[in-house]
Amino acid sequence: MLRWVALILLLILIGLQLKLWGSHGGMREVDGLRASVQKQRDENDRLLQRNQALGADVKDLKNGEQAVEARARSELGLIKSGEVFYQVVEKPATGSSVPAPATSTGGR
Repeated sequence: MLRWVALILLLILIGLQLKLWGSHGGMREVDGLRASVQKQRDENDRLLQRNQALGADVKDLKNGEQAVEARARSELGLIKSGEVFYQVVEKPATGSSVPAPATSTGGR
């Protein structure tokens, strides 16, 4: 009689372990959900930082004339009346600054 009770309890334990580790709602699914939650938290943190930066830009644009002027200058290329605009164009780099050695075409 005691053997049968122990065997039944062992079978129940094995069944519960199989359900815990392999079935729907088991540990595999829980690990996947934890990874999804962490990924979403990282995305939320990134978006929160972006929103804070945009909020600071909006505040600057609403309150400060300098921010509006700086944005107009950088994004739209605007200049004030009476100012002179100078554009500096650098020469494109041509490989190296050391001249290439001359090759001889003469024979022996």
